[in-house]
Amino acid sequence: MRAFAQADRFVNDLAARKLHPAYVFVGDEAFFRKRFRDAILDHLVPPDLRDFSLFEYDLAETDLAEILDRARTPSLMAPFQVFFVRGVKNLFGRGSNEEKLGAIEQYCANPNPDALIVFVADHISIPADVRRMEMQDKDRYQRIRDTMGQYCGIVELARVEESEAVRWVTDYCTSCNVKIEADGARELVDALGGDMMMISNEIEKLMLYVGLRNRITLGDVETMVLAAKQRSLYELTDAISAKDRARALEVLDAILSSGDGEEAAIGHIYMLAKTFRQMLVILERNVRDQRMLWAALWQGFRVPPFAADDVIKQARRYKSRRDVTRAIRLIAKADLALRSNPVSKRMVLERLVIDLTTEPKIEPAGWMQEQLPV
Repeated sequence: MRAFAQADRFVNDLAARKLHPAYVFVGDEAFFRKRFRDAILDHLVPPDLRDFSLFEYDLAETDLAEILDRARTPSLMAPFQVFFVRGVKNLFGRGSNEEKLGAIEQYCANPNPDALIVFVADHISIPADVRRMEMQDKDRYQRIRDTMGQYCGIVELARVEESEAVRWVTDYCTSCNVKIEADGARELVDALGGDMMMISNEIEKLMLYVGLRNRITLGDVETMVLAAKQRSLYELTDAISAKDRARALEVLDAILSSGDGEEAAIGHIYMLAKTFRQMLVILERNVRDQRMLWAALWQGFRVPPFAADDVIKQARRYKSRRDVTRAIRLIAKADLALRSNPVSKRMVLERLVIDLTTEPKIEPAGWMQEQLPV
C-alpha cells in the first residue's frame, strides 16, 4: 500500500516536527490532501488559535511576494503559522518564471522556523499506475521536481489501486469496531471507482446507518451508496438504447420506488445526461474496448469499471452522433421541467423515457425544400 505508507511517513514526520520549510502537494486525490491538512492542523495549530495561525491563498489572486513576506513575519498572536497556497500552475506560466521560483528558493534557504508553507499542485493527476500518467501531467510533475523539488518537500497525492482501497476499507472498519463483508467492501470500492474521498465519506454514512449492529453487509452498500445505485441507472440506459420501452419504464419504476424516490429526480437526470455525454465521446472517438475508453474519457468523467463494457455496447447501438445529441437535448428539456416545480416529477421522467425510446422521425427527401417559400 505505497500511497498509504507515504501518508503515514508524512504524518509521522509532522508529529516529530521533522519539517521542510515548504512542501508541494502534487496530485488531485482529495482524500490524502484532507488527511494531510488535518494532520498539519492537529500537530501544529491549536484549535483556539486557528484564526491567527491558518492562512489560505491562491496565486491567481495574491502575489507570491506578499505570501512569502507574510510567512517571514513572526506572528504576535500565534506561536506557529501555516500557509496553504493553491494555484501552483501560475508559477509555471508563459514567459520567465525564474524570479518567482528564485524567491521561493531564497525563502527556503532562510525560512521562518515558526511557519510552514504548503503549495498545492492539484492541477496534476497521478494515477495509481504511474505508467498510465498522461504526458502533460508527467511534464508538469517533472518541472516541479526539477525546480521546487530542490528546496521543497514533495508529497504525492496519487490515486490508489482498488485492491489497496478495499484493504483500507476493511482495516478502517475494524479500527472502528465495525465488520464489513468482503463483498460489501469490494462493491463499495468498485461502485466509486476507487475514489478514496468518496469511499471514506460513504463509509462514515454506512457506519451511522448500521448503528449498533456494527456490521456492514453488501445489501447495506447497495441500499445506501448512490454510486451502487448507478447499476440501476445503467440498466435504464441499456433499455433505452435498446429502445425497449416496457423494460425501461419497469426499471424507472423500480428506481423511483426505492431510496429517495422522486426527490432524487434531479440526480437521476444528472446521471442520465453524464452517461449520454460519455456515449457521445465514445462514438466520436470510435471507442471499441476498455483500453480505448480510459484514453478517451478524462479524469472525473470516467465510468465505473463495472459499467465500462456496458456503456460502450450501449453507445454503439446508436446509428449516429445526431441520435445521441437528440437524447441529450431531451434530457436537458426534462431537467428544465423538473426545476420548474412540476406537478409530478415521476410523470416528467416517464415522459422522458418514452421520448428516448421513440425512434426519431426521418424526414422525407426534399422536405427542407418543400418548406421554403416559392
